[in-house]
Amino acid sequence: MRPIVEYNDYRVYMADFYEERKRTSAFTWREFARIAGFTSPSYLKLVCDGKSSLSRVTMNRVAVAMGLVGYEIDYFEAMVNFVNAQKDDVKKEYLDKMAAISAANKVRLIDENAFEYYESWRNPVVRELAPMMPGAMPGEIAKKCCQTVSAQEVRKSLNFLENAGFLKQTRENVYEQTDKAVAGSKEALPFAIRMMHREMGRLGIESIDQFNAEDRHVAGVTLGVNREGYEEIVKELEACRKKIISIAASCGKLDQVYRLNLQFFPLSKKVKEKLEE
Repeated sequence: MRPIVEYNDYRVYMADFYEERKRTSAFTWREFARIAGFTSPSYLKLVCDGKSSLSRVTMNRVAVAMGLVGYEIDYFEAMVNFVNAQKDDVKKEYLDKMAAISAANKVRLIDENAFEYYESWRNPVVRELAPMMPGAMPGEIAKKCCQTVSAQEVRKSLNFLENAGFLKQTRENVYEQTDKAVAGSKEALPFAIRMMHREMGRLGIESIDQFNAEDRHVAGVTLGVNREGYEEIVKELEACRKKIISIAASCGKLDQVYRLNLQFFPLSKKVKEKLEE
C-alpha cells in the first residue's frame, strides 16, 4: 500500500487496506468488522461503498484495527473529518491539518534510486548525520561514523543524496532532509533491499563486541510457533516498527544515528504430524 499521507479519502484507504489483506490472507469484511468491534459484518463494506460513514466515535477503532500508530492515527482521523465535513471552512480546517501531518511525517518510498540508495550503509547514515552537523566537511562527517569510511566516500554519498532529492543543501555544507523518513517499497528492486539487509545484519552482529551494553540493545528468544502464530507475530513486529518510526519522527534535536534490525526467522524445518495408525 501507499503511505497513508498520500491519501485524502479514508474510504479509499480502507478499501486498499482490505484488498491488500485479502490478497495476502483469507481476510473478509466480517473479520475486518470483528477486529474493529462492530457487530454488523457488512458495516465497513457499506462505509467503503459510500453508503455509510465513520463517526468521531468509530474512526479510532477502525484506525487501530488497521494497525495504524502515532501520526498515522492522527492523519486518518483528520481524513475522516475532512471527508465527512459539510461546510467548506470545516473541510479546509481538516485539510490543513492533513497537510501539516504529511509535511512533518511523510515517508518517502524509493523507486528509481533504490539500488544506489541501498547499495551501502553509508547513504542512509550520511543522510541522517549531515543535517545534524551543519557546516561540517565530508571528513568531519566521516569521523562521526562508527564504521571506517573516507571523506571521499562521504562526499560521493552527499552528491548522490542531493541529486536524488533525499537531501537539500540550504547553505554551503548545510543540509536538511526532504522527507522525515525513507522506506523501501517491496516492488522497487528487492535485490537491492536484500543487499542492505545483509549489510545491516552484519553490522548488527559486529555491534555486540563493538559497543558497550548500555549503548546497544540486543535481545532474542527462541520459540515454537505454527503458521497462524507466525503471521500474528509478524503483524505485531510491523506495528512495533511503525510505532518506532513515529517516535523517531517526533524527536526534537537529533544527536546520533541508530539502526534497528527486526529479525524473525526459522531455525528448523517444519515438523510433520505423525499419521494415526
